[in-house]
Amino acid sequence: MSNPILDFGIDTNSLQYIGEGLQRPECILAERNGTLWSADSRGGVVRMRHDGTQEIVTQRISDYFADAGDEATRYLTGTLPNGLAFAPNGDILISNFGTDRLEVMTRSGESHVLADSIEGEAIGKVNFVLRDSKGRIWITVSTRIKNWMHALRTDLYDGYIARYIDGKFRIMADGFQFTNEIRMDANEEWMYAVETTGGHIRRMRVHEDGTLGTPEVFGPSSLGKGAWPDGIAFDSIGNLWGTCVYSDKLWALTPQGDLRVFLDEGDPAKVDALEQQFLAGAVTQDVLFATGRGIAPWMASVTFGGADLQTLYIGSLRGQSIPYFCAPAPGLPMVHWNESH
Repeated sequence: MSNPILDFGIDTNSLQYIGEGLQRPECILAERNGTLWSADSRGGVVRMRHDGTQEIVTQRISDYFADAGDEATRYLTGTLPNGLAFAPNGDILISNFGTDRLEVMTRSGESHVLADSIEGEAIGKVNFVLRDSKGRIWITVSTRIKNWMHALRTDLYDGYIARYIDGKFRIMADGFQFTNEIRMDANEEWMYAVETTGGHIRRMRVHEDGTLGTPEVFGPSSLGKGAWPDGIAFDSIGNLWGTCVYSDKLWALTPQGDLRVFLDEGDPAKVDALEQQFLAGAVTQDVLFATGRGIAPWMASVTFGGADLQTLYIGSLRGQSIPYFCAPAPGLPMVHWNESH
């Protein structure tokens, strides 16, 4: 069977959009009934329906402090919901990149902290959370450096993957270059992990006892110039879709590891300036925040939804709405897809 992504292209003029006034819709969860849930930097999630209605659900938790100041300050202080996953009962697991902890929130906003330390130490920049079919909860930590902008270097390997076991996290794999989103394949035999500052994807065998095998690069060792991969998701035939954040790219890796780029919307001069600073280990806020443009500035994630799982939504860090289109193949169902809440 031929792979439909090989002949697929995207006309940005034909894209549709959902959501208005969103703030940092980094991660998106889709339900079978068409409802979308998007992370929001105001401290919670936005629930969106395709009839055009939306509402923000903010976390009711005592020790948050309000975001303030310029855009860079807002990315470094206060609550910053990042990766999302549904708990079996429909509550929302939130990896909070601002407060450095894993939280759980009911759909009405009641929240509490699941974990904010690991092996007696600060947990670091909690980026993403994933629940598998066995009910195991996994998180990624991008870096142990508090100011994550200082971790945008080629020589830092302090990211890790942990699993929530008996009320606390245990490190399952370590030594990653800014660990970002993780996904499992259809049979949950492999875990795929994004290394944002490594510029590539790595994968590990998932053993029966929940331990992980030795990481190996999947696909190209570099996804190309401006390769800061961020979010990933599988379709039903094994293509791994993903984004590059500061260069605003949408791409996919075939099951054989071949790269296809569908959108490349970054400003070449600004991406090049950031690339030079990144390679020199001297990224500045001004050059970093000068990047980002197109249909989803700072393109951050991909989510399959719709009744047939063939609608692909693109999350971003700086967009205020979510673009979507009909994908050439349906998505791989997430573990929550057939759960009723």
